[in-house]
Amino acid sequence: MIDAVTKPKTKVKPGTERPRLHKVILVNDDFTPREFVVTVLKAEFRMTEDQAHKVMITAHRRGVCVVAVFTKDVAETKATRATDAGRAKGYPLLFTTEPEE
Repeated sequence: MIDAVTKPKTKVKPGTERPRLHKVILVNDDFTPREFVVTVLKAEFRMTEDQAHKVMITAHRRGVCVVAVFTKDVAETKATRATDAGRAKGYPLLFTTEPEE
């Protein structure tokens, strides 16, 4: 009789890591009406009136404010859509993105 050496089978799980997150940032300007900024924040980022007002005031006082954090593609899409909403009305409204640290 032949002695067979058996090795235990090991399964290798692929190492998946979470996608890197990006911040959407509202940049203050002196021309876009506050009410319009609040409207865009409510529409694009599904904020309440109170949340949108607080974000708008923070950006007004500090120059910039982080609106939300998403995966890269979602953050870029939302920032572009929100910026385009301002451009469509002739305002220099600007949303940018940057990697979260």
